[in-house]
Amino acid sequence: MSSRTVTGRESPEFASALEQLHRARLRSEIRLTEVPAPQRIAPYAVALTADVIDPRDPDDDLASGRFVLLHDPSAPEPWGGQWRAVTFARAELEPELATDPLLGEVGWSWLVDALEARGVDYAAEAGTVTRVVSQSFGGLADRPASVEMEVRASWTPLGSEVGEHLLAWADLLCTIAGLPPLPEGVVALPGPRR
Repeated sequence: MSSRTVTGRESPEFASALEQLHRARLRSEIRLTEVPAPQRIAPYAVALTADVIDPRDPDDDLASGRFVLLHDPSAPEPWGGQWRAVTFARAELEPELATDPLLGEVGWSWLVDALEARGVDYAAEAGTVTRVVSQSFGGLADRPASVEMEVRASWTPLGSEVGEHLLAWADLLCTIAGLPPLPEGVVALPGPRR
């Protein structure tokens, strides 16, 4: 993974964070790719995209998302620290969830639960949970309705273990993909699709 700097000098803290992200052991269903980081938001940034692959059909994506880690040694006041994680996660859900009034709260709780399960400290969390319902008409009327959930969130990682924040986000991505959480070292057996 690479870093982008404004001054051209490497930040030891950011270099350590990149090393942690590189060492993170993600579930085998997650395909992670580094993409160009956003410009002008922070002196140091790295961006990663991920797809959660169906264990029974590697050509089928169950969820997708983006994880951006920003580092600004000046600790911008809105961040409440030197780091900021900016994330996005999206997956198609069962159509009957389209009218569930608690879907937003559930999606947000999945993020908070993932952060807490990893035991990470964080502050200044913010975000939205959106449901997108698509219904087809006319020549496409035979397509079933579909529902997508999008969780957009940002938070300030506290402490030095930023790699654990990537793992928490990956846990969220797997949760919205319908994959059960797994204890360390356990591999999921393929089951019926949600």
